[in-house]
Amino acid sequence: MARLESLIGLVNRIQRACTVLGDHGGGDGMSLWEALPTVAVVGGQSSGKSSVLESVVGRDFLPRGSGIVTRRPLVLQLHQIEANRSEYAEFLHCPKKKFTDFASVRKEISDETDRITGKSKQISNIPIHLSIYSPNVVNLTLIDLPGLTKVAVEGQPESIVEDIENMVRSYVEKPNCIILAISPANQDIATSDAIKLAREVDPSGERTFGVLTKLDLMDKGTNALDVIEGRSYRLQHPWVGIVNRSQADINKNVDMIAARRKEQEYFETSPEYGHLAHKMGSEYLAKLLSKHLEVVIRQRIPSIIALINKTIDELNAELDRIGRPIGVDSGAQLYTILELCRAFDRVFKEHLDGGRPGGDRIYKVFDHQLPAALKKLPFDRHLSVKNVQKVVSEADGYQPHLIAPEQGYRRLIDGSIVYFKGPAEASVDAVHFVLKELVRKSIAETEELKRFPTLQSDIAAASTEALERFRDESRKTVTRLVEMESSYLTVEFFRKLNSEPERTPNQAGSKADKHSKETVQNMDTFGDNYLRRIASNVSSYINMVCETLRLSIPKAVVHCQVREAKRNLLNLFYTKIGRQEKERLGAMLDEDPALMERRTNIAKRLELYKSARDEIDSVAWK
Repeated sequence: MARLESLIGLVNRIQRACTVLGDHGGGDGMSLWEALPTVAVVGGQSSGKSSVLESVVGRDFLPRGSGIVTRRPLVLQLHQIEANRSEYAEFLHCPKKKFTDFASVRKEISDETDRITGKSKQISNIPIHLSIYSPNVVNLTLIDLPGLTKVAVEGQPESIVEDIENMVRSYVEKPNCIILAISPANQDIATSDAIKLAREVDPSGERTFGVLTKLDLMDKGTNALDVIEGRSYRLQHPWVGIVNRSQADINKNVDMIAARRKEQEYFETSPEYGHLAHKMGSEYLAKLLSKHLEVVIRQRIPSIIALINKTIDELNAELDRIGRPIGVDSGAQLYTILELCRAFDRVFKEHLDGGRPGGDRIYKVFDHQLPAALKKLPFDRHLSVKNVQKVVSEADGYQPHLIAPEQGYRRLIDGSIVYFKGPAEASVDAVHFVLKELVRKSIAETEELKRFPTLQSDIAAASTEALERFRDESRKTVTRLVEMESSYLTVEFFRKLNSEPERTPNQAGSKADKHSKETVQNMDTFGDNYLRRIASNVSSYINMVCETLRLSIPKAVVHCQVREAKRNLLNLFYTKIGRQEKERLGAMLDEDPALMERRTNIAKRLELYKSARDEIDSVAWK
């Protein structure tokens, strides 16, 4: 018997823990709570359901009245305690409060029912969870369901009959539910609502226990032996007769323990049921259910263990996905932060190196954006005949050049090279923008970081600060490249050019023509063809510089920005966090409260399932 009670008591404790953690069904799969056997008490209104429950518990604690009294399912978990301890009750909705006065338990059930349904005759499928700890009970979980009815009364919706039946079905249809079908003995068993429903959901009768109440209220000269002995309606399990307290006993507040003794005396002295007295009564019913529960639990152990193992794997996978709890000491916190930063850094490098999309946008800056910007530079306007003449004339001053306008060339080249600064800096800024976007995407894609919004912000700020330093250095470098082209011109390029003024086609013409040309030269110093040749020479040189910068600017940008971002993006951040106090490290690892609550709940469920597996293994096979 001790082993039986320890096994059923263990199941009861597991069910209680499942209830506390909210792991009692309602999801897509079967929960552990649903996998463990329970006893659903089913019967029509005024069939004596409440009295049977009170007889099993040995306490008067359920609301009474006419019509529908049970308007919400009552999940009643009975826990057997040592004989020298005082009995008490606890509700799940107020777990820190112990009820030692069972009249208060009755009132709390009534109040909690009204809290959901209001002071009406409506019903709700939201259960009330009550645990009773007493030396006078066996370890058992019973579910008291609203009484089945055939008609709606005033104040109830027309659907109440169907609503109650659907609610009751949702419990008794489960394969692990034992059905306690309550029927009054003073009514024809053929009209029993409980038996009718039990037959539909359990046609073989292997999950159904029949209970006959109100045996003492049958008409004189009649008895229920045909039912109890299985001749009227046979079940796989024996029928049990119950004699409830009379209304007079209830009015006199007759003790339930005394009522149990009175019930047993009734059967022992009854001429009809005396030979069955040892198989009648609420005490026998509780022991019968306990014994059957042991058999059912043993049959279900392999499937229960399989479900527990499956759920443990799922919970571990979920914990891995959202992240394990973090140590509270500064060393563990610093290690966690560094690991999270490395995880982000890996994702960021994958974006740059091609493992993830994004790095190709940097190449597009060099292959499309930079060349397009270089082509749009206003060299045509800068090297127009009019501007060339202006620049050359200003460079000559009061003394015109003798052979080639070297100062004019230099000024035209310097003025042209300055235009390259715009595309060079634009390339720097474009790559900077891409890198910032990749940082943002990398933070979002780093699974390990999702639980730490503060650290995400800190990494984003540190990365942005580093990228801005790299951008400033890159901007200086490309500016130097442009300025270097102005600082020293490639002399060999100009030595290949014919620096003499271009001759006119009719140089050997008539004196009139010569006179006319001399007149034009006197008016305009240099001819258009001469100026165009200067512009063409400068343009050729600028094209050479343009090609040089088109190739060197990307190298400088990659060296100063991309390469540094890959190598040293968070180096300064690492230095800073190494000097942080424990409180600041803890603040960086501050998580979303909802996620923390979820992890705590998963950890508790995981602990529950592991403990349940170990305890079931250790108890079941003793």
